[in-house]
Amino acid sequence: MSELWFVAGGVALVFVIVVLLWWGRSSEKAASQQAHEAAQEREPPVEVGDVYEFGVIEFTDHHSGERIAVGKVEGFVLFTEDVPSDVSEGDVIRGKVLSFNEGRTSADATFVGNR
Repeated sequence: MSELWFVAGGVALVFVIVVLLWWGRSSEKAASQQAHEAAQEREPPVEVGDVYEFGVIEFTDHHSGERIAVGKVEGFVLFTEDVPSDVSEGDVIRGKVLSFNEGRTSADATFVGNR
């Protein structure tokens, strides 16, 4: 009889863990969706033609094959091209905003220097 309780307790524990993991991912997805919607409603904190200083969060590959640095200014994403190969994630760079992307939720910039 005690083995049955032990198995039932184990099954219940696994169930609770699965529910908590699912709920955690679901709330992360909801928070991400809310942040995306808020970004679409606010005015960008950058202006075309201005230069901003920001940290490189990551690098991504453009469809052209070029390495693009990704950074944020006040939570606003900048995709920066022409970044030298010696720049790494975590480095602080300066980029000149060239244009906004569709929806004005991010912008393209070009590298103008390191800090």
